[in-house]
Amino acid sequence: MADMNNNWKVIPPFHPEFDLQRCDYENGCTICAHECSFGEIALKPVKGPDGQVRQRPWANLSSCGACQRCVKMCPRNAIHIACQPMHTSHNYWTPEYVNAIWRQSGARGGVLLVGNGATGPQRRYFDHMMFDACQVTNPSIDPLREPMEIRTYLGRKAERFGEDMGPQLKLEVPIMFGAMSFGALNLRVHEAEARATRSIGTFWNTGEGGFHKSLREYGANTIVQVASGRFGVSEDYLNSAAAVEIKIGQGAKPGIGGHLPGEKVSGEISETRMIPVGSDALSPAPHHDIYSIEDLRQLIFAIKEAVGYRVPVSVKIAAVHNVAPIASGIARAGADIITIDGFRGGSGATPLQIRQNTGIPLELAIAAADQRLREEGIRQTVSLVASGGIQCSSDVLKAICLGADAVYVGTPVLIALGCGVCQRCFSGKCAYGITTNRPGLAERIDVDGATAALENLLHAWAEEIKELMGSMGISTIEALRGNRDRLRAVGLTAGEMSILGIKHAGA
Repeated sequence: MADMNNNWKVIPPFHPEFDLQRCDYENGCTICAHECSFGEIALKPVKGPDGQVRQRPWANLSSCGACQRCVKMCPRNAIHIACQPMHTSHNYWTPEYVNAIWRQSGARGGVLLVGNGATGPQRRYFDHMMFDACQVTNPSIDPLREPMEIRTYLGRKAERFGEDMGPQLKLEVPIMFGAMSFGALNLRVHEAEARATRSIGTFWNTGEGGFHKSLREYGANTIVQVASGRFGVSEDYLNSAAAVEIKIGQGAKPGIGGHLPGEKVSGEISETRMIPVGSDALSPAPHHDIYSIEDLRQLIFAIKEAVGYRVPVSVKIAAVHNVAPIASGIARAGADIITIDGFRGGSGATPLQIRQNTGIPLELAIAAADQRLREEGIRQTVSLVASGGIQCSSDVLKAICLGADAVYVGTPVLIALGCGVCQRCFSGKCAYGITTNRPGLAERIDVDGATAALENLLHAWAEEIKELMGSMGISTIEALRGNRDRLRAVGLTAGEMSILGIKHAGA
């Protein structure tokens, strides 16, 4: 990682500013300095008019991530986060590029790491799609007075009545919590996810860091991952969950592996991942036993044999330009579920240039895959899950209209728990205790409160989905799967609308 500190060239993009008229430092308040986990706020001895020395908050102007923790915790509302302008008005060499070069030319150089999802200028297609609501001759439905069915099932669908469908996942809401591993996340967050999904009737994904033994009681609502590093994978692990997901790639970093630094590998993480304490957890870019669709098929059925064909097997891929034929191959290889992760998908640590310049938008990928599977007559053999950049309940429903059966959400989970999207997840210093296992920080997550927050989020989104469905005169979410006639484009090109399979508004 490139050294951000002790580099005279770097201009930090943010810094805290203090209103000393409101600040209570004269009475000994030091909450802001205590709550800052990045070392941005220090305490400076200042002699007052009475001759007494007091500790005044001071911005170091070196490492603020704009997490807003100090702002939220200040009892006197005396802090705000200011944007630090860079003195350049060049329209090509923008501050982002200049600062990146300064950082990489510092003491250690190296690859710049960031957290969360991509921030590039690429179009967010969800914002350019509108639902086609009912008027006059096709009446809407009032979800307060009429039943609305948002339950869905993931797995192979029957092609004819009475045909065996194989193992299924039953979702009371078409939303699951996406893959975020133990080590990248606090164990308390995993417990909150597990408890919330059991309460609501949906699923959470462990990510590639194994399944902690203390959470095995939540296995009926858990999806475990088999990734290239095979962390924590054993027969017991595979049989402890409701589904198994083979992770080929993810939207935040298509084509590259993962890295959990050794300083994060504590005793519990070591035991769960089955690696030595203090050792780097390296996930290679490829699975070294998968170099063809035939190899993938072999692994899919090896897992099915290991679990006695009791649970569905999913395959997760990053959204790339040839996602449609890849999805077709995966379906024919025997997968029950395919997860497609768009380039706006988040991650704890991703090389900046990979995040910003690799992959394609989720909306285009899911539409292309759904259309290809329909054209080949194999859509019913597999379920599609959309992931990467889902921001709200309307995104969920638009993804379903484009062809998804359900969605994964990741960053909304973190935000619900307090995350300010400061993009410093890789540092291990998360101010809210979410993406860290450091003592003193991890304890900031209250499991009961976190569980309630996630339950509230799912309840709220479910109600909004019902309202949206009612406005379209549709009472079952299955009737919207791949129903692109319910979407209309605003401001998209003919090529974009062709891939999405939707008409322009007014047409």
